Amino acid sequence: MFRKKEWIAMLLAGGQGSRLGVLTKNMAKPALPFGCKYRIIDFTLSNCVNSGIDTVGVLTQYQPLELNEYIGNGSAWDLNRMFGGVHILPPYQQSEGGKWYKGTANAVYQNLTFIDRYDPEYVIVLSGDHIYKMDYEKMLEQHKKNGADCSIAVLNVPLNEASRFGIMNADEDGRIFEFEEKPKHPKSTLASMGVYIFNYEKLKKYLKADEKDKTSDNDFGKNIIPQMLSSGEKIYAYRFDGYWKDVGTIKSLWQANMDILDSSEPLKLSQRDWRIYSQNPILPPQFVSKESKVTNSIMSEGCEIYGEVKNSVIFSGVKIGRGCRICNSVIMPDTVIGENCKIDYSIVGSNCILGSGCRVNGREENITVLANKIKLADKVEIAAGEAVRASVKGVKTMETAV
Repeated sequence: MFRKKEWIAMLLAGGQGSRLGVLTKNMAKPALPFGCKYRIIDFTLSNCVNSGIDTVGVLTQYQPLELNEYIGNGSAWDLNRMFGGVHILPPYQQSEGGKWYKGTANAVYQNLTFIDRYDPEYVIVLSGDHIYKMDYEKMLEQHKKNGADCSIAVLNVPLNEASRFGIMNADEDGRIFEFEEKPKHPKSTLASMGVYIFNYEKLKKYLKADEKDKTSDNDFGKNIIPQMLSSGEKIYAYRFDGYWKDVGTIKSLWQANMDILDSSEPLKLSQRDWRIYSQNPILPPQFVSKESKVTNSIMSEGCEIYGEVKNSVIFSGVKIGRGCRICNSVIMPDTVIGENCKIDYSIVGSNCILGSGCRVNGREENITVLANKIKLADKVEIAAGEAVRASVKGVKTMETAV
């Protein structure tokens, strides 16, 4: 017996994140470490809890193991509920056979039975790979006020980036009359954030019709929203003016981490009335030695710092040796950096081991990346923009870097 809910969330977290290259080879993008002590998915889950949503379906597909283990029973986000809570929803075998999720719309379609258990008035569909703080309840209030069938959260983006997003045009009342998914020649800069609120009965109707269309991509942006528009449904834009970043590329992931260190940016992790919750390891306090120097950086529990750290994000359990200089970089959990290493404009994955005297030479326009569990022998030098996929046993110069 399930109690009726006013609304529930369906969180799309099954993407490969191929543009993040070596960082998502064995991990779904929403599970990637971010911001010293979080995972990317923490932001969307925390937004749900802070907005009063107590039932969240997390739709997983690509490399789900670490994400599943991390979310667990949802207790870190107060989502371990008797009625509701967080539920991991991978593709599964049905009487007519098993199917992978074919697209974002199909992923939700395959879980209509889950949604029906709660008989919600509204369903909010979210992406698990964006960094932002947003009160979804305010969006729901506007949705009700407009008498909308669907509401889409939007923000203005630079024209040269508009082709990466779903772009729409809306009238002065906010009603959307045109929507194009990733257009080559965008007509406006009003971009979809991948946050949709639907009246559930309308959503179910269009998902079922879309599933019968063999030519469909089964995608919200390419199919469901355009079909609703062409059918005359009321679709409204909800304008968002806070911090939001799609961390789908190496540069955007690096930049979002750096934004945490910039006091002029609106992304404030210390905001007490809108906390970002996470599953944190129990580790001793960080240790900063007397010979070290730390400037404009953040670090988490279990770190040991003996060198210089400047303008960097250091995750839990990281050890930085004497004589090191780490600048403008992101060092992910449990990585050990030997003495006299120099790292600049780089992302170093989890559980890496760098020998003494290594050089990882990124540049702001050309970030260098080391995958998880990479081992570099002493004095290995990695060039700007390289993506290191395998351990380097011998000395390699910038010209012959992996």
